[in-house]
Amino acid sequence: MPTAEPNALSQAIPVDKIRYNEQGLVPAIVQDYLDGTVLMMAWMNQESLQKTLDTGETWFWSRSRSQLWHKGESSGHLQYVRSLRYDCDSDTLLVSVEQVGDIACHTGERSCFHQVDGEKLPPPADTLSQVFGVICDRRDNPVESSYTCKLFAGGDNKILKKIGEESAEVVMACKDDDKDAIASEVADLLYHSLVALAHHKVELRDVYRKLQERRR
Repeated sequence: MPTAEPNALSQAIPVDKIRYNEQGLVPAIVQDYLDGTVLMMAWMNQESLQKTLDTGETWFWSRSRSQLWHKGESSGHLQYVRSLRYDCDSDTLLVSVEQVGDIACHTGERSCFHQVDGEKLPPPADTLSQVFGVICDRRDNPVESSYTCKLFAGGDNKILKKIGEESAEVVMACKDDDKDAIASEVADLLYHSLVALAHHKVELRDVYRKLQERRR
């Protein structure tokens, strides 16, 4: 897996301009570069930030061990940095990463933020990813009254027919220059496209990767 371009990262963050706390540390929030899921929070000092910029992989400062640690060095769950920003006060970092193995938490969960009132729940991501998760759940755990399940039951014939219909409705809404209708019809088209992805067991993240490749 390729790393981020170190030189490009180094130009983005002036390590000597970051406002570290009394212990010489700055909080670093790590998020998935594709769907924005917050994966973890850890601390960096100037040395670990510089190593992150130089290598294109995340390095942090362990307060309990008082030493640098290279994320994923022992587990193999490395984090390849795609972008790095700092906030308006220059005292918090936001690190967007490609997470190897899709596991950031030491417990084996995708994200460290997976608990709500003691219950284990997937962390929130972007709206499309959340909707896709519900669609996949309907596929795997059918509910008789569910419209999504009726689409799955109809297979490609029913799903693709709806995609064709929704595409035509998007065209008509655009022709009418009706902004609310355009938003509504595109939402319908996206939903039925997600059903098609789930039916063929194609991950939404694979679509995001294609878009990222084209963006670059």
